Amino acid sequence: MRDPAPALRPQSVPRASDIINPVDREDLPKSLPANMLRCINESATLLRNGASALQHDASPRDFAPHRVARSRRLTRSTILLTALALAACGKKAPPQMPPAEVGYVELKYETVTLSTELPGRTAATLQSEVRPQVNGVIKVRLFEEGALVRAGQALYQIDPALYAAARDQAAAQLQQARAAVVTADAKAARYKSLRDIEAVSRQDIDDAIAAAGQARAQVAAAQANLNTANTNLSYTRITAPISGRIGRSAVTPGALVTASQATPLATIQQLDPIYVDITQSSAQLVALRRQLAKGDVLPASATVRLKLEDGSDYPFAGRIEFAEVNVDQNAGTVAIRARFPNPQRMLLPGMFVRVTTPQATVPNGILAPQDGISRDPKGSATALVVGADNKAEQRNVTAARAIGDKWLITAGLKPGDKLIVEGTGKARPGAPIKPVPAGSVTPPPPAGAGGPPKPAG
Repeated sequence: MRDPAPALRPQSVPRASDIINPVDREDLPKSLPANMLRCINESATLLRNGASALQHDASPRDFAPHRVARSRRLTRSTILLTALALAACGKKAPPQMPPAEVGYVELKYETVTLSTELPGRTAATLQSEVRPQVNGVIKVRLFEEGALVRAGQALYQIDPALYAAARDQAAAQLQQARAAVVTADAKAARYKSLRDIEAVSRQDIDDAIAAAGQARAQVAAAQANLNTANTNLSYTRITAPISGRIGRSAVTPGALVTASQATPLATIQQLDPIYVDITQSSAQLVALRRQLAKGDVLPASATVRLKLEDGSDYPFAGRIEFAEVNVDQNAGTVAIRARFPNPQRMLLPGMFVRVTTPQATVPNGILAPQDGISRDPKGSATALVVGADNKAEQRNVTAARAIGDKWLITAGLKPGDKLIVEGTGKARPGAPIKPVPAGSVTPPPPAGAGGPPKPAG
């Protein structure tokens, strides 16, 4: 049997030792980077492994054509991998990203006022429903609807003719009674002078004295009737019982009105100052009193603030007047009344408002900006702070309640902590950061902006 072709003999296949061995750095230029040396050694290893496999496949023990084809494929694959490795050696290592720049605020103890927002309704401090006190027909209305009126100002005029006549009649009866007194007194005096000579009987004397007394009583009764008539006559001119703003008139001239009728002619309300009736849950009130008793919080002032229906703040502060001592059995709430100045008549009775009432004061509270507090998938509050060696550190915190644009923190943070509030999306727990005071973070370049401008020419 003839030997295989010389090109396919086993001795023509290179041995692994004939392939380039890994080199040492001393054999290469000193300026060669370390990553280049690593790539060259990896390429040499690939060539050595490929040559070893090729030599194994070309063993005389099993020198078949399919072994030769496999060796050729393996040789091509080894050369391709070696070329790719050498090509990668020419590339530079990717530059490392600089630490993320973040803005922080340093936390400290603060005196925090705990407030709650409660619903309320405005109510006039004084209110009077104008009703007639005598019967009659309205002759004229003497005020402008919606205007400010003073106490005692005339509002309506009822036809006074009948009441003037009754007054005149009472005055005439008084004069008649006074004339009768003169006659009775004179007769009683004459009878007394005749008593000593017994010219008249004792009975006649007593009757004359009694008649004189009755005449004086008739004068008093007539005077009372005259006073009543004058009072009724004055009631025909209906006046304002209080000062305030009067509403629309319920009657017009020519209407018949009666004394103490159910429907008021008009309503007057005093709007400056004005009351705000607030309702608070009895459960909240009990919890607050428990905290005050334990000393966790201190009593707050009685000054309250107001928000209008459109959400805007009312410019004037008010004060708590009193709180009811009973709880509404149906609603489970306690009524609180506050008093607010209303010089501009901005508040009108019946308006729905929100009242911010201070409940208590926390002497050593920590307020953290809401931008620095986030929530994990479980809903727990977390915060990133500047840790040791300027690395981001994640803390689990307890955010008790929102105070404006901040959270009241009761656990997890302490005074002196630097809370990250800017660049939180770039910071990762444990990663290096570049902390700067909040407001000093370098803004990112605008979208589409390139590098620094090239010099002209």
